[in-house]
Order: sequence, then C-alpha cells, then structure tokens
Amino acid sequence: MSVEVDVPACQATGMRVGLFITCFNDTMFPEVGKATVAVLERLGVDVDFPAAQTCCGQMHFNSGYRPACVPLVRQFAEVFGGYQAVVTPSASCAAMVRHYHRTVDPDVTVPKVYELSEFLVDVLKVTDVGAYFPHTVALHRTCHSLRLLRVGDRPERLLAAVDGLDLVELSQPAECCGFGGTFSVKNADTSVAMGNDKVDDVLGTGAEVLASADTSCLMHIGGLLSRRGAPVRTTHLAQILAATR
Repeated sequence: MSVEVDVPACQATGMRVGLFITCFNDTMFPEVGKATVAVLERLGVDVDFPAAQTCCGQMHFNSGYRPACVPLVRQFAEVFGGYQAVVTPSASCAAMVRHYHRTVDPDVTVPKVYELSEFLVDVLKVTDVGAYFPHTVALHRTCHSLRLLRVGDRPERLLAAVDGLDLVELSQPAECCGFGGTFSVKNADTSVAMGNDKVDDVLGTGAEVLASADTSCLMHIGGLLSRRGAPVRTTHLAQILAATR
C-alpha cells in the first residue's frame, strides 16, 4: 500500500544527482543507501547509482598509502564527473573527496560532493522532508562532519522537523567516538576507551535511538552499546528521514 506524504515544494524537481554510497555502506549498511534514495526521490530528485564507483581512497590516504589513492581518485572523477551534484550518506567520505582528492592528484577535476544533510538544507532548501519517527533521539556529531565539512546544525534542523521525534542533547556533543577508521585497529585500547565515554554520554540522555551521519561511528558505538546490553539502537540520519507513517 502506498502512503502519500505531504512534503514542502523544493527547487530540485528533475535534478539529476549521482549517489555515492561508499564501500563501507555498500558492504555493511546497504539499507542506508536505500533510505537516502527514498528521501531524495520523495523530494523530486532523479537519483542515479553508477555501478562503476569504487572506494574514495580514504583508508589508503589515512594509512599513508597515498600513491594507491591515485587510481581511485581518477576513477571517482570519471564516474561522477557528469552529474550536477553527488550526494553521499557519509560525512567522512565526503570530506575525503572535497578536501584531499586534489591533494592526491592536483590535475583532477573534483566533482561537487555533498553530505546528505548539506544537500537537503543547502541545495534543496528543505528541512521538513515529511518524515515520521516517534522516538527519543540523540545525535552523534561525527568528527568529519564537524571539523572538515562544518555541517553545523543541519542534521539537528532536519531531525527537529521530523514528526513525533524528540531530540535530546548529549552532554559532550563534540567529543570523538574513538573509531577513526584504521585508528581503531592500530590503537584499539584508546579507541574503546573513547567509545565507552561516548556510550556513557548516550545512556545519560535516556535516548531510545542514537543517530549519526556516519555508519562507521554508529558501528563502533553500537558495538559497545551491545556489549553492555543497553536498550539503545543506532540508526543513520537517512533512515530516520526516510521513515513515514
């Protein structure tokens, strides 16, 4: 049964964008990509998923294997070069493309990439996407979204407009969760200690759901929540925005 959702008019009807799902989401959290498409199509955006896309090279770059990034950067530019915009449900991968692809290859033309909340608020000029999510939600602000993309309060504005959602604040909203990609492998004890601090903060809010713009952070925090048997589930921002009655 189809459900009609009353959403505000936006300027993007017929706009064609490329979905950069990222290798991590494609492998571990494919439902996040589906949710991203659902939100964008609800707002009249024409979404393509170019099958030739590969890793953005972030893992290689952060681990010091910069020459290995070159073919990945060039492949990204070739695959996504023809789109008006590229949208991704990953702040960390968006930051990699926007800030470091030109560092890897100064001659490459970097496509215009937006993290999902940036695209919705800045390009579509929308905060109310017609979502319904009757739960108490805390937001983990990821390091890449805060410090590199500087998304500011865009995710909060989107969540605040969701019908039925009660948004609660973490006591230390800007603190890193400790994942940091390969950092969590090379510095496991420090990573877990930082993650446990974040878990303590989440539990102190009384939230039912922890949301974020990066599934890597949610995987890390969610694993630690699970170890404690905590009744808090982790959900990507896109999945909340895709939810309807």
